[in-house]
Amino acid sequence: MSDPFRCISIDGKDTLNPKISPLIDLQKLDLRILEITEIRRKIPERLYIAEVPLREATRLLDDTKAACETAVKERRAHEKDLEAHETHTEKMKTHAASLKTNKEYQAHLFEVELANKKRGDFEEKILLAMDKVDQLQKTINELQEKRTALEKVFTGEKQGLDAQDKELATELAQLEVRHREASSRVERVLLDRYNQVKASRKDQPLAAVRDGICLGCRLQIPPQLIAQVKRSDDLHICPYCRRMLYWEGEPPTESSSALSEAKKSDLEVGESV
Repeated sequence: MSDPFRCISIDGKDTLNPKISPLIDLQKLDLRILEITEIRRKIPERLYIAEVPLREATRLLDDTKAACETAVKERRAHEKDLEAHETHTEKMKTHAASLKTNKEYQAHLFEVELANKKRGDFEEKILLAMDKVDQLQKTINELQEKRTALEKVFTGEKQGLDAQDKELATELAQLEVRHREASSRVERVLLDRYNQVKASRKDQPLAAVRDGICLGCRLQIPPQLIAQVKRSDDLHICPYCRRMLYWEGEPPTESSSALSEAKKSDLEVGESV
């Protein structure tokens, strides 16, 4: 029985059957379509990751602004407390004129001393709050500059990803047209089997056999199966990865090439003699 998948060149070596070539071309298109689809699927994730530094800087800036507002409110609260304390102190000093005994006057002096100390505490709290506000405001300015720089970087990355997605979408549309054309050049039986394997594997259905190895899973194939792949009138399945196998032919080795050159050289010498 003749082998529709195997061609013999004039020098007797196995070559790839023209019926298989369209199927291999179709697989190349499928793999590129799969690659583009996967790249485009990951673009939103890449965009999300690219935005992480900007989101973190924005969150830190918002938190710092909130802390600054809290510090301002604390300062204002201390200022109101100091104002109320000053009012109370002035009333207490006015009351000093009505004191009659030395004991009352000494008690009044003690109250004034305590009031002055308390006034110092309020002033210290106000100064600390003011320092805190100043420091936070400085941090806010630094964070705003950092956020502006990160926003510029993210905008550039987003534009790059958007441009890449647009280019890939254009290429994908072109590949789909080529895929339909390539499918029409494949024999129906082969195409159906190819699509069945592709649907079950979700990757490349075909795998070449070279040096006794399936190039799909890189595992050694039994010699009997290799012989069947080379001679059979049907495509065989790799027992390990379940891909459709085809014979790619053995590449010429360095030793055989050197031997051929040596024979050619000897022949030329003999002819000259």
